[in-house]
Amino acid sequence: MSDPPQPFSKLAEQLIADLRGIPNREPPRQRKRPTREAGSVIEELMIKHRIGRSAPEDAIRERWTELVGAPIAAYSHAVTLEQGRKLIVHASHAVVRNELFLHRAEIVARIQKLPGCAGVRELWVKAG
Repeated sequence: MSDPPQPFSKLAEQLIADLRGIPNREPPRQRKRPTREAGSVIEELMIKHRIGRSAPEDAIRERWTELVGAPIAAYSHAVTLEQGRKLIVHASHAVVRNELFLHRAEIVARIQKLPGCAGVRELWVKAG
């Protein structure tokens, strides 16, 4: 069995097209990627965008009142989890922001006990 032919570089393709007098209709910056099965591409996208799967943010949002207490939860909410480790929280009151900032290590420890949230390492509090 023979190996499949190796593709030429873009420069070689351009030189061959010029030599044969064939116009090169490919955009110069186009990248050719190998063809993949649609099922594998769809599965990758579902994993990447967490479609049909529970996200750590959802678990945190559901239990936010338990994690920080009802008075603080009334003036704050978990927004997003960046890079899988940094939880961004918006707090609408300065006193609540200060409380979250002072107790952030304890809150992170509680979050890490939730299923799927062991990777959370930081809590960033922003005005909002």
